[in-house]
Amino acid sequence: MKKDAAYYMSRGFDAVTAQYFADGRRKPVAVAANPDFTLTIRFDNDETRIYDAKPLLKAGTVFEPFANFENFRRVYVDHENAVAWDIDPEVDSNIVWGNKVDLSPDACYLESRPA
Repeated sequence: MKKDAAYYMSRGFDAVTAQYFADGRRKPVAVAANPDFTLTIRFDNDETRIYDAKPLLKAGTVFEPFANFENFRRVYVDHENAVAWDIDPEVDSNIVWGNKVDLSPDACYLESRPA
C-alpha cells in the first residue's frame, strides 16, 4: 500500500522529504563532476539536479581525498544507484569494501537543486 505525504509527516519528516518519499524515491542513473566541486546528477525520472559536494570535502573526513579535482572527477553511479568514488582507483571496491565512499541516492536528490 502506497503511503502519502501525511503518513511520512506523522513520522517526523518535513513536508519536502515527506512528499519525496510519497512520490517515490529517485535513483541516480548518471553523474558528472564539475570543476566547482558540484555534481550534475541525472535521476531515473530524467530530472537533472546539481549537488554541492564542497561541504563534504573537509580535512580529516573520508571525503578529504576528493578535495583534489583529479580524484573528485572519478565519481560514478555504483550498482546500488549510489553516487560513489573509489579511494584507490586500482582497487576493486566490490571486493575491498573499505575502498569506496558514497552518497545515498535519497540525499543526492533531497540535498540538490534542479539544474
